[in-house]
Amino acid sequence: MASVPKLSRRRFLGCGAGLLAAGGVWSQTSPAAGDQANNRLRIATIGVGNRGETNVLSVRDEQVVALCDVDERYLDERSERFPGAALYRDYREMFERERLDAVVISTPDHAHAHAALLAMRRGLHVYCEKPLATTIAETRRMAAAAARHRVITQTGNQHHATRGYRRAIQLLQSRVLGDVAEVHCWTDRPFWPQGKAERPPASAPPRHLAWDLWLNTAPERPYADGYHPMNWRGYWDFGTGATGDRGLHLIDPVYSGLKLTLPSQVTAESAGVNAETLPEWSIVRYEFPERGDQPPVRLTWYEGGKQPPVERTNIAQLPPNGSLLIGSRARMFIPEMGGLPRLLPNPGMDLPALPAEPENPLPSHFEDWLAACRQRRPASFDFAVGARLTETCLLGNLAVRTGTTIRWDAAAGRAVENPAVDALLDRKYRAGWELNL
Repeated sequence: MASVPKLSRRRFLGCGAGLLAAGGVWSQTSPAAGDQANNRLRIATIGVGNRGETNVLSVRDEQVVALCDVDERYLDERSERFPGAALYRDYREMFERERLDAVVISTPDHAHAHAALLAMRRGLHVYCEKPLATTIAETRRMAAAAARHRVITQTGNQHHATRGYRRAIQLLQSRVLGDVAEVHCWTDRPFWPQGKAERPPASAPPRHLAWDLWLNTAPERPYADGYHPMNWRGYWDFGTGATGDRGLHLIDPVYSGLKLTLPSQVTAESAGVNAETLPEWSIVRYEFPERGDQPPVRLTWYEGGKQPPVERTNIAQLPPNGSLLIGSRARMFIPEMGGLPRLLPNPGMDLPALPAEPENPLPSHFEDWLAACRQRRPASFDFAVGARLTETCLLGNLAVRTGTTIRWDAAAGRAVENPAVDALLDRKYRAGWELNL
């Protein structure tokens, strides 16, 4: 296969996307048993550019048997590293043709749920980039499907496996800060356009991009320069803004360390909302209920360059991204990207004694998932965990978008007496991309 010219091979593997029968797309298949000779997993990757490049290289020691991307340029680049892999533009056709054990999904946010649900229905293990989805209904479907089909999943919150985040979680669970009732998390994101009420002017899509496949489940709209490969993050139809990009990372050690559940109430303020894009900046306030003997927590999220006031942090100049927890005995700053946490004394108090760090080295986020697939055990940040944190971040976006106070009924998965929010918990999908799994 490697000797076949790239374009000819791609035309062969991708030409039937529009001809797939509905019954074939949704047909149930059994997962492959893996390569018994060397116990390597047969893996396909969906989205192989940008973050997808890092992810496919993270599984290069397995059998990468198929690469899928709607952008021909990324397929060309990755096929040089994986010359034996089949190339696809449409993952629906890839699932029909290939014998697989697992799939890695690194698409824009709006395409995560459809690809993951289709893979799990076929019995495949799934690694999916964060956030898991763009709506709460999608997120809950993904967690339910993972449990129903008994597949091994991992949410791509890779800093969860770093030494810094593990240490922060250990310190919080050791209660060295005392009671924590106040948390601040902030980011300088977005660096992509937001606060734009008008769509960019329509134009013909470039030849290397399969625009209809890129749209995936999103509502029909013409191509315009800028959506791909980055600026989609700021559009309600495609992305989840700064909260989806950085919120899951920065809130993760707080969420895990304090063992937070879903919030009971969410409010927000912003630069102003429109139907097309997220605002230039926003501040979201989450109220989390008490957990056993731990008090309720107010977590405030800041984006677009907004930061907590100095009278709450006692720090004159904060870095562009980070989290600060204020406890009854001490405060803790957690830098972004898995950096080691720093404890800060409360005024008039000494720092508490700290537990020793665990000596065992930590597996990477991908190593943890791959080992979990072989051992048939839950991964450290599976969809059950990732869905809760994704839902939390999406609730913040809903508070921003509707301009309302959300009282959240977590058991029912809906807002209390707030039809504006409930109307945005799910969405209608384009014909051929329904999530009827």
